[in-house]
Amino acid sequence: MDELHARLFDAGCIKFGEFRLKSGILSPVYVDFRVLVSRPKLLKLVAERIARMLDGLEYDRIAALPYAGLPIGVAVSLEAGVPMIYPRKEAKDYGTGRLIEGEFKEGERIVVVDDVITDGATKIESIKPLEDAGLVVKDVAIILDREQGGRRILADAGYTLHSVMTLSEALDALVRLGRISDDTREKTLAFIAAHQFA
Repeated sequence: MDELHARLFDAGCIKFGEFRLKSGILSPVYVDFRVLVSRPKLLKLVAERIARMLDGLEYDRIAALPYAGLPIGVAVSLEAGVPMIYPRKEAKDYGTGRLIEGEFKEGERIVVVDDVITDGATKIESIKPLEDAGLVVKDVAIILDREQGGRRILADAGYTLHSVMTLSEALDALVRLGRISDDTREKTLAFIAAHQFA
């Protein structure tokens, strides 16, 4: 795992500084896996980890969440040899007008794939059209859990979160590898502890 942590950090997927989040809060850490589309070998490594994590789960296909989750989902689909679908963020007002792209059958079991989780709200919102279409969703697979309550919120809604890593694991590895200071880790952990979601 140390190699993966180091490569994600070196690629700029985990950044430290001061970043304004969608919520408006200033964070000392920013996680951005969208850069993986430009790093095919690293994307393949991440896909291998996710596919391995899904071994033993019963599912018929994966559903990647737009937009950051789409390339990750395609890579996992290729790695695991499992078909993929994806829910659209908005319905098209032309063509088929579908809310879900790809082939599926009602009653199939789906694993949702995305990049990161903070509070879980986006995941639950994105799962709704899948369930409305008669698909069964029990599991969500991501690269990194920011450990701000998303796992608990998903569990309360009936879903199990599977993450390749947690933020605290990544921080520990980056200190051990000399990529960040102990002070940066402590500052980041204090921020996470102070910004938990219900």
